[in-house]
This record gives sequence, structure tokens and C-alpha cells, in this order.
Amino acid sequence: MSVFKEKSGELEDYEFQMGIERGRLALTLDLLTDALVLVGQHGVYCQSARQPGKPAMDVQIVQKCINDAKDLVGSVMQEIQRKRQAARD
Repeated sequence: MSVFKEKSGELEDYEFQMGIERGRLALTLDLLTDALVLVGQHGVYCQSARQPGKPAMDVQIVQKCINDAKDLVGSVMQEIQRKRQAARD
């Protein structure tokens, strides 16, 4: 099922509140956060043999990639907002 159908209610809310572009990015951040939570839970059970108390290296890499993606999406949202504010002024 398409994300547009599966998450239509949430997407409509975000698009109404923030506009189409920022709304879709906001939902993307929510989905990335959900994925990060699931990976974090997996990391509890999949411990590193070399670094006790830390997730396995592949889990650490996935967590970093998701966090980096969230940072990039957030920066795009801020830039869109900044440009909208500049256009209003």
C-alpha cells in the first residue's frame, strides 16, 4: 500500500498545518523516528561482541544513517520556512 494511502490522515493534517512540502517532510520525520525506535529496540537484543553494552556495528550504522537523514530533512524544513518568512517580509 502506498504511503499516501496508508498515512493519508496524518499527511492531510501535516499538509494543512505546514503546507504540502513541509507537511510531507514532517511525516517523513515521523516515519524516520519510528524506524529509529525499532532499530533501537533491535539494538538492545543485538549486542556487539567487541563493545559490550553497545549495539552491533550494523545496528549502529543504521541508527547513524537514520539520524543523519532526520537532520537533513529537518534542515530542508527550516530552509523552506526561512524562505517563506523572507518572502513575507
